[in-house]
Amino acid sequence: MKKLILTLLIIPLLFACSRGDAVIEPIQAEAIHDHERCHLCGMMIKKYPGPKGQLHLKSEEIVPKFCSTRDMFNFSLQPENKRQITAIMVHDMSVTDWSHPDDKHFIDATKAWYVYGTSRKAVMGPAVASFGTEEGAVQFAKEFGGAVLGYEQITLELLAGE
Repeated sequence: MKKLILTLLIIPLLFACSRGDAVIEPIQAEAIHDHERCHLCGMMIKKYPGPKGQLHLKSEEIVPKFCSTRDMFNFSLQPENKRQITAIMVHDMSVTDWSHPDDKHFIDATKAWYVYGTSRKAVMGPAVASFGTEEGAVQFAKEFGGAVLGYEQITLELLAGE
């Protein structure tokens, strides 16, 4: 009887271990189409300059897209939204045009560097310019002003000007 119970306990563990061969595809950014509107404010996303953002949510087919990284952070940092996010993406402004960011240049927002308080205009208040490298952010800040920040330093208080 002990052998039977032990066997029944071990079998599920063997199946759990066999899943190691599964390949998990990285989440890819979706293209932003000409007439798409910001998930937060409803403005036309591509009508305005500066970096854009998008989120991937648990169990959701839709991908919320934003006219600015500022709006994206204002949405994603809300406690009720934060726990639903599986991926968060922003434009790498060191390799795309400020006036018309290219959908091919989205990066993982959690690994990006940001410049806050720049003179460079975007939509919805001061830009939160996103960059793939710290060097890119520093260079941008030297040219256009602003503070270089890591992902964890972007807070609702910062965005509210407190």
